[in-house]
Amino acid sequence: MFRVRCANRCFGRLLHGAAVNKDQILERLQACSVEDELFDVVGKNKAKLTVCHVSRAVGLLWNLQKERPELLRTIGQIKNHPQFLTLRVLAENKISQMNDFMLVDILYAFLRLKVEPHDSLVQQLVSEAWLRIDRLPMSSLSKFSVCLSDQLLQYSPLMGHITSILDQRLSSIEDARILTALMINVSSLVSPRLRDALILRADHLLNTIDPSNYNTPRRVVQFLRNIKFVHRPLLEKCNQIFLRNIPRMDAENISIILGLYQSLQFNNCNFKLAAKEKLTDLMDSCTDPFSFSKMFVALAPIAGSEVRERLENTALLLVDEFNAQQALAVAEVLDECQSRNLSLMNKIAAVIQKNLHVFKSVEVARITQALSPLQYQNPEFCTTIRSILMKFLLQSFYPYEVTMLTRVLTTLPCPRQDDIVFSRVNEVVTQCNLSELNTISLVVAKWVKNDPSYFHNAHSKHVRLLQTLSSCGHERLQTFDQLDMALEELKHVSGEWFEEMLLEESMRTLQRMIDQVNWTIVPDLAFYLTRANNLCPPLMDKMASVAIENIEKIHYSATYATLLPFSVLNYDPVQAEELYDACIRRFTPHISSFDPHLLVLLGYILAVADRFPEELIKEIFSIDFLGKLDAQLETFPDALNMRTRQRLMQLNRAVCLECPEFQVPWFHERFCQQLQRKGNSLASPMQQQIHKMLGDVLGGLNFVQVAVITPYYYTVDFECKLDQHLQPLPYTNSSTLKISDGKKDNWNPVSLESIRDELPPGAQRIAVDFLDSKSFCKNSHHMKGETLMRQRHLEILGYRVIQIPHFEWNSMELSTVDAWKEYLKRKILG
Repeated sequence: MFRVRCANRCFGRLLHGAAVNKDQILERLQACSVEDELFDVVGKNKAKLTVCHVSRAVGLLWNLQKERPELLRTIGQIKNHPQFLTLRVLAENKISQMNDFMLVDILYAFLRLKVEPHDSLVQQLVSEAWLRIDRLPMSSLSKFSVCLSDQLLQYSPLMGHITSILDQRLSSIEDARILTALMINVSSLVSPRLRDALILRADHLLNTIDPSNYNTPRRVVQFLRNIKFVHRPLLEKCNQIFLRNIPRMDAENISIILGLYQSLQFNNCNFKLAAKEKLTDLMDSCTDPFSFSKMFVALAPIAGSEVRERLENTALLLVDEFNAQQALAVAEVLDECQSRNLSLMNKIAAVIQKNLHVFKSVEVARITQALSPLQYQNPEFCTTIRSILMKFLLQSFYPYEVTMLTRVLTTLPCPRQDDIVFSRVNEVVTQCNLSELNTISLVVAKWVKNDPSYFHNAHSKHVRLLQTLSSCGHERLQTFDQLDMALEELKHVSGEWFEEMLLEESMRTLQRMIDQVNWTIVPDLAFYLTRANNLCPPLMDKMASVAIENIEKIHYSATYATLLPFSVLNYDPVQAEELYDACIRRFTPHISSFDPHLLVLLGYILAVADRFPEELIKEIFSIDFLGKLDAQLETFPDALNMRTRQRLMQLNRAVCLECPEFQVPWFHERFCQQLQRKGNSLASPMQQQIHKMLGDVLGGLNFVQVAVITPYYYTVDFECKLDQHLQPLPYTNSSTLKISDGKKDNWNPVSLESIRDELPPGAQRIAVDFLDSKSFCKNSHHMKGETLMRQRHLEILGYRVIQIPHFEWNSMELSTVDAWKEYLKRKILG
C-alpha cells in the first residue's frame, strides 16, 4: 500500500510539472480571434516572447487579414500599432534562431503585411534565406520565390539560383501548388529546355490535384502567359478544370482567367459561354465597387447590347466610389467595346484625374488610349494628361517606355511636334527592337503629316531619323541567329514603313535560318508569311516537309495556321497532296473539339484551296453546330463577328457551287443583301476609265453592264455578251456610271435577276475583273487563292472570266489611250 501511495505521489508530481511546462503564451496567441487581442498578448509578454511566439504572432496577423475581403482589411492600422513594431524588432533580433520553414514564413507574412522591401528586417531575412538557399525544402523555396517577386527581384542572381535549384530538383516535386508558384516566379529566366520540362511536370501533377482546385491550373495558365507560349494540350487540360469549377467561381476569378486567355489569344467557346452565363447571374449580387469592377471587366466585352447598357448604368451609380485602378479597368473595357457613353467617361476621367499621382507611365498611356473620345469633350483633362506624359518621358531611359510615351503623345491634340520629344526618341532609337522601330516610324509619319514642310526638306531631322530607323532595322535583322526570337519580334510588326524598308530583309533573315524550322515553329512562321503576303517557296517547301513528317506532334487546331499560307498565297509545294491529306487526317478525329469559329475558318481556307472534306462540311452545316456558332459570335467583338459570318457565307457559296452533291442549302441571301446595301458604291478612277474604254471598244456603253451582282452575290466589275461570231450584244436595260458635275461617280450595282436574259445559241457571257494589288502576293505577280476561287466560281456560273491585272494596265507599254483600247480588244475579242 505504501508503494502504491508513493507511486501516486510521483505520478502527481509529473503531471504538475507537465502543466507548468505548457506554453501558456502560445495558447493565448492561438486563442486570439482579432488583432487587438493578439497585440495585447504581445504587449504583456514582450520579455518572454521566443522566436516561436514571434513567428506564430506574425503568421496569425496575416491569417486574420487574408480571411477578410480586401475592402475590409486593416493592414494600415496594424502597421501603425506599437506592438507591431515590437514584433518587427524581436523578429530581426531572432533571425539566427529561426529554422528554415520559420524564416521564409515570417518573411512572407511581413511582406503581405506591407513591410517595405527596403526595411532592414526584410533585407536581413532575405540575406539569411540566401545563405541557406541550397538546403531550403521545396515548399519554402517556392514561398521564398514569391517573396522575391513581391520585391520585383525576378531578374536577380538570387532568382537565378532558385531557377537552377528548380532545374535540379524538378523530378522530386510532387505538389502541384509548390511547382506552379515556382514556375510563375522564375518564368522570366527559364530556358526553352527547362520550359518544356516544367510543362511536362505540370501536366503530370495536374492529374493529382483535387478536382475542385482551380487556383493551381490558373497559375499554370499564368506561367504560359508570362513566357508567351501557347501549349494547347496543357491549356485544354486547365480549361476542363475551369469548366467543372465555374459554378463556384466569383467574378474576380473569372475575370482573371478571361484576361489570361485573351493575352494568350486562346479562344475557348465553352468557357466563354459558361463565364457569360455565370457573370450574368452574378450581376445583381455585385454591388460594391470591387466586385462590380471585376464583373464589368469580364462581362461587358462578351455581353449583348442590353446587358452592356445595364452595366454602364450601374457603373454610372458606382463610379464615384471607384479607386484609381478600378476606374482605369472600366475605362479600358469601354474603349474595347467602342462605347460612346460620354457621361460615364467624363465621370471616370474625374476619378482618374484625382488619382493621377498614383499611376505609372504605362498606366497613364493606357488612360490616354482608353479615354481618347474625350479629347475634344474635356480639353482640360487632355492637357493634364499631356503634361504628365511629358514628365515621364523626360525621366525615362527605357526604349520601350520612350517609344510608348511618344506614340501616345502623338494621339493628343497639339499644334506641332515638341523638340524635346524628338530628342528623346533620337537618344534611344539605336537600342530599339523591330516593334519599337516600327512604332517610331508611325510617329514620324504623323509628325510629317502635321507639318508637311518637313517632307520637302531632304536634310530635315525627320528624314535623318527615318534613315536611322531603316539602318537599325537592317542591322537588327542581320544579327538574329535564332528563328524563334526573330519570329517573336516580327509578328508584332506591320505597316507601310516596314513593308517598304525591311520586308525583303526579313525574308532573307528567315531563309538564312531555314535549317531551324521545326514543327513547333511551323504555325508561327505560317502566320507571319500569310500576314506579310509574301511568297517564299524555299521556306514554304521546308514548312510542308516538316509538317508532313511531324503531323502527329502538331496540335490538331494548329493545322489551320499550318495550311493558311499555302491556301491564301496559292502555293502548292512539291508535296502539296501529302500536306493537305496529312492535315485533314490530323484534324478529322477532333472536329467536335474545335472552337466553332476556327472550324469555319479552317473550312474556308480548304475551300480556297479547292478541297472539301465531307466530314468537315457536314459538321459545319449541321443545325447543332450553327446554333453553337451563333452563341459564340454573340461574345465576339463586332469586327471578328462580321469576319466569321463572311467566311461562313463564302464557304456556303463555295460548297453550293463546287459540291452540290453535299446538298447544303444556300441560306445567306438576306445576309448578302445587307452587305450589298452597306457596301461602297463609289467607283475608283481606274474603274471609270476602264468602263469608258470598254464602251468605245464594244461600240457603246449599252454593250456593258457595270457592278453586276451574280447569283450567290459575287459583284462583277464589268459584264458584256458576245455572240457566236464574237460580236458584242447590247443590253436592253443598261447600267452605267452616273457622272455628276464635280462629284464622285456612283457605282450602281445591278441585280442579275433583273438583267440576266437568255443568251442566243453559241453566245457567251464575259466577266471583266480589274485586279488590284490585293489580288497578288506582295513580292510577285503571283495570283492569290481567293482570286482564283472567284474565277472558278464565275466560270461555274457560266462566265468567261477576263482579268485585268493592275501591273499590266499601269505598265509603260500601255501608256496611251489607243494602247489601252487595243489591250481590251485583244483580251475580250481575241
